[in-house]
Amino acid sequence: MDLLERAAALRDLPPSCGPVRLVAVDGHAGSGKSTFAARLSAALDDAPVLHLDDLASHEELFAWTERMLAEVVAPLSRGETAHYHPYDWHLRTFRAPRALPAAPVVLVEGVGSGRRALRPYLARLLWMEREPEASWVRGRHRDGPALAAFWDAWTAAETRHFAADPSRPFADALIQERPVGYMWLPGPAEAVGQDQILTEREQLRPPY
Repeated sequence: MDLLERAAALRDLPPSCGPVRLVAVDGHAGSGKSTFAARLSAALDDAPVLHLDDLASHEELFAWTERMLAEVVAPLSRGETAHYHPYDWHLRTFRAPRALPAAPVVLVEGVGSGRRALRPYLARLLWMEREPEASWVRGRHRDGPALAAFWDAWTAAETRHFAADPSRPFADALIQERPVGYMWLPGPAEAVGQDQILTEREQLRPPY
């Protein structure tokens, strides 16, 4: 089954947040969530993607639940366009509101997107299957030595978050990055079906 078929299956799910099928892409920082979410969005005809980096801040790495519920979940549940304030990590301030339409499928990508408070509104929870240490090494390499101190604080905060509020045990699917494409494995919440490999050719479509 290729990514287009997986996307079609997501579209066929019952709505989970008003008219919206809210799909979370969770996993450790550096695990490849953003790249996978972009490819899944393309397969969903450019479904909107909410990046949780836009909701978090230096002071609230994980304490963004109330803003997520108020600014995103509440309006989407009413079938309305949501408006959230994206955080500027350089200026350390929240910017002007950004629109998030109540599309048939909306992706929420970021560490903690499968947290306890959000799971009642999710149609599916996808987990990027990469060990934390391997993810963090990749993330540190991507961001460079200038952000080493931030990563030290982040990894400690992420470890505390998942210890208190784990996402992986509730995942419907585990997404494993391969040299070419991804493997879509049954998650702990849906341990049935056969392993499927998605090739780059199958999963990629022009984003425009």
